[in-house]
Amino acid sequence: MTNQISESELILMRIIWKSGGAALYSLIMDELDKDKNEWKNNTVLTLLSRLIEKGYLKVKKIGRRNEYIATVTEQDYQAMQTHRFLDKIYEGNVKSFVSTLLQQELLSPDELREIEEFWRNENG
Repeated sequence: MTNQISESELILMRIIWKSGGAALYSLIMDELDKDKNEWKNNTVLTLLSRLIEKGYLKVKKIGRRNEYIATVTEQDYQAMQTHRFLDKIYEGNVKSFVSTLLQQELLSPDELREIEEFWRNENG
């Protein structure tokens, strides 16, 4: 799965992930409606088709209805995007990335300590 997904496609994936990894077309449209998103049916169908082509979704027929099933979890997608970002922007150098977060005050010293403690506990 090397293809990037667009912001619009990500909106649909988030709806499907929030629904436990599978959602009927009608549920997707209802959720878009709730968010005041006024995409037309054809737009949504095109985006769903692209996600299927890219390997992020598969479709299951239930009678005359389509259920869209995520083939990747939200956590796996986030991990893929994080690796891609680190490689592209920081040439894979995590230390430089964390340094930037600290310098720009996007990560507080307390949060860094929490991460260090979490890491110690995870790795015994």
